[in-house]
Amino acid sequence: MTAIDKQFGPALPVRLKMSYPLVMEGDRSVKIRSAQKGFTLVEIMIVVAIIALLAAIAIPNIIRAKILANDSLAKATLRSLSTASETFANANAGNYPTDITSLTGATPPFIQLNYCGLAYSGFTYSCTMGSGSYTYIAEPATVGTTGTTTWTISTGGIITP
Repeated sequence: MTAIDKQFGPALPVRLKMSYPLVMEGDRSVKIRSAQKGFTLVEIMIVVAIIALLAAIAIPNIIRAKILANDSLAKATLRSLSTASETFANANAGNYPTDITSLTGATPPFIQLNYCGLAYSGFTYSCTMGSGSYTYIAEPATVGTTGTTTWTISTGGIITP
């Protein structure tokens, strides 16, 4: 007689419905599982199909977001170059910088990085500078893949597509 039988009385017979056999070991029962472990091929194929469907929905949105981010960064970079040039002109009697080193080599610098001729985040930047005006252009490396539009900013900070 087990401790539970002493405390609660003898157990009534209960009919258990199990898919695997039950073996008695001493005072306790142990379930023995057959070798049915893992997933079936159909279950794995369904999971793979669901993942592929989610990827097919998500990947174009991620690519579109990256292109829009590149466009926004190109416009922000052009605005930074324009602001640096306008600030330089204000500090130098209305004369705009004639080269990029006038902006990057000053102490403190008007702008940290020389973008002219640089390919950066899917855009290539070109700079035309003179003492009376400037024009900065950001051109996507591959239209539709790295960016959507060629952006231009000129004297006075006017940005145009």
